[in-house]
Amino acid sequence: MTDFLLVHPGGIILALDEICLYFQSTLTRVWSPVGQTPIVSVHPQRECVYFYGALNVRDGREIALPAPAATAEMTANFLMVLSMLFPQPILLLMDRAPWHFGEVTTLLQENERIELLLFPPACPDLNPQEHVWDCTREAVSHNHSYRHFQSLIDDFEAHLNTTVFSTSFMGAFPPLGLGAF
Repeated sequence: MTDFLLVHPGGIILALDEICLYFQSTLTRVWSPVGQTPIVSVHPQRECVYFYGALNVRDGREIALPAPAATAEMTANFLMVLSMLFPQPILLLMDRAPWHFGEVTTLLQENERIELLLFPPACPDLNPQEHVWDCTREAVSHNHSYRHFQSLIDDFEAHLNTTVFSTSFMGAFPPLGLGAF
């Protein structure tokens, strides 16, 4: 990664991942007054929507989009969106999910501006994007009381795209525009 920053000081480093958001509430601990049991509605539907997310580890900004599935085609489409949003070189950090290959490999071979760095197998905690999912679930979808799935989707997406997430991933590197190393 240091080599990438030396060669491309204004380059973008994105940690990519996807999540499946279910309408059914995920339960977690919650404070409540003594003697008042909190009530969380449980929906029998297993409706879900996928989200693709890419965290800029240098500034904590997130790019997230809903998708109907997590497939190589959807991943390639998301990468094309990222390449349109960022004209500078991109270092892409991803796990080794099966849908990160196939069409994705072809796209990366054709796009010289995107370099790929894969996380080691079975190490999800290394991916900063996983922590973004955790933060957003905590803020929006845990113990939720949404009556309509679309409202949950909209709030989840809004939280992702408007929150600046803190990340220590780049702690050893200066932020954009702050001079040499």
